[in-house]
Amino acid sequence: MEFTGQIGLIWEQTKVPLVVPVLKVMVILCLAMSAMLFIERVYMGIVIVFVKLFRRKPEKMYKWEPMKDDVELGNLGYPMVLVQIPMYNEKEVYQLSIGAACGLSWPADRVIIQVLDDSTDPAIKTLVQVECQRWASKGINIKYEIRDNRNGYKAGALKEGMKHSYVKQCDYVAIFDADFQPEPHFLTRTIPFLVNNPQLGLVQARWKFVNSDECLMTRMQEMSLDYHFIVEQEVGSSTHAFFGFNGTAGVWRISAINEAGGWKDRTTVEDMDLAVRASLKGWKFVYVGDLKVKNELPSTFNAYRNQQHRWSCGPANLFKKMAMEIIRNKKVSLWKKFYVIYSFFFVRKIVAHIVTFVFYCVVLPATVLVPEVEVPKWGAVYIPSIITLLNAVGTPRSLHLVLFWIIFENVMSLHRTKATFIGLLEAGRVNEWVVTEKLGDGLKTKLGGKTPRKPRFRIGDRVHILELGVGAYLFFCGCYDLAFGKNRYFIFLFLQSIAFFIAGVGYVGTMVSTS
Repeated sequence: MEFTGQIGLIWEQTKVPLVVPVLKVMVILCLAMSAMLFIERVYMGIVIVFVKLFRRKPEKMYKWEPMKDDVELGNLGYPMVLVQIPMYNEKEVYQLSIGAACGLSWPADRVIIQVLDDSTDPAIKTLVQVECQRWASKGINIKYEIRDNRNGYKAGALKEGMKHSYVKQCDYVAIFDADFQPEPHFLTRTIPFLVNNPQLGLVQARWKFVNSDECLMTRMQEMSLDYHFIVEQEVGSSTHAFFGFNGTAGVWRISAINEAGGWKDRTTVEDMDLAVRASLKGWKFVYVGDLKVKNELPSTFNAYRNQQHRWSCGPANLFKKMAMEIIRNKKVSLWKKFYVIYSFFFVRKIVAHIVTFVFYCVVLPATVLVPEVEVPKWGAVYIPSIITLLNAVGTPRSLHLVLFWIIFENVMSLHRTKATFIGLLEAGRVNEWVVTEKLGDGLKTKLGGKTPRKPRFRIGDRVHILELGVGAYLFFCGCYDLAFGKNRYFIFLFLQSIAFFIAGVGYVGTMVSTS
């Protein structure tokens, strides 16, 4: 009791002179970041409404004519296309991507399928090689390429792939990750944009998720990614002819890649790095939202955490490396520079992550313990509610899950914020690359379509200390607010703490045995 009393005395003595001023500054900073995010979301909402109302389809903004057979030239009228499929130990999905790429509708003598296999498992390497030989025996021009190291990871593999002599005859390169399955008409929809518009360097398609209904976590991911594709990519394409390349399901003009300096492995977002450098050289990009490519969402919590670390750390690190280069660039307009630096990087890749965690999981709960500091209702309730609704419109079928989405996004913001700071400070895990685990149809096949029995896990595989720590903090704040507070934040705090506890014991996503 005496020890508790001492703690209480120290708290009362330091609260007013130290804690209150610091918390007030944090609240002001968080409100400013919330306002930035709010303005950005509203701006994108207005643009997307304009795009839909005036039917600004890519085919109307750029010249697009279908590829036609030439009586005199024959197949030579079609440009030569390289299709790259980088993969790493992709036992569950390699057949899907290779099969889909080999099924693309394009003259067989005008396309080269290049499988870039960085697998370290000899058995998987053999499987992939046999699959390539199987398609080659059917007359498909398919190349199986390996290297003796994994330097640069995906960027290194793509860079090495471009060095082969047969690539020199190609004009364009389509890239598909190992779990992506393009429809046969993919090239006939995308290549005409590049053929008829010499200023275009990239055509990006939308992702379509084949396993979005697998579990609640994949539904949450679908909501976030649908907003990215339906709003963010569309707005960037329509207003500035710039957006981040998604690393897959896109077609590049090879000369644009070369002029931009080729693939670089200095960050974990080699795709975004290339897109920014190509844009600074004056190349334009177009996003084709009605062209969808099937792929798989990570359905295990660890796979998703690793993916989000890479997707959050990489952009922050790239921003640090390229900010001055963007400012000094002479080829693009001042307005486009502002868009890339402020909207694309600062607000969406840094502020959005930091404010979500710091404001809603640290500062707002702290004001319960320090009633001298108040958060205005517009900052605590109205702005986040509007931002949430604007985010949710991308996936109307999941509107009823919006509450789950909010608390799940807040949980993930812990990792995104941590990764963002690692990227900005270039700390230990800044260039860590963990390939996102894909389950393909393997999970359904192994289970015979039934719900999996929960396999045994080592406790260390399931328990996440950071989540448990934040959950305990939120639960304590909720209890304090219930007993002494007047803001009634405890409802949110209890719900959010439960979400952190669930994540903390790894009870999120699909449970898959490693045996």
